[in-house]
Amino acid sequence: MMHNPPHPGLTIRDDILPELNLSVGAAAECLGLHRTTFSRIINGRSSITPDFAIRLSQWLDIDAEQWLRLQLQFDLWNARKTCKAKIRRFKVSKATA
Repeated sequence: MMHNPPHPGLTIRDDILPELNLSVGAAAECLGLHRTTFSRIINGRSSITPDFAIRLSQWLDIDAEQWLRLQLQFDLWNARKTCKAKIRRFKVSKATA
């Protein structure tokens, strides 16, 4: 299991935009998004949704599933870190099986 995976939006902000020499506004326009929406994603304040993953896939030729896996890893890591629920396991007896 990965420790403290980065939000996938940070990869877009820190690696992809500089490589493409694009501003936030220009990239948002390419993706058909409002600049504010795109900014929230690339700054880790909003999740990569299936719709956005498809847009990224068409724009960058990187599978939408890959973007969603990265988001899921990030979300699960954070959930594991914050989940305080006390769960009691259900034991199946031979009578109920």
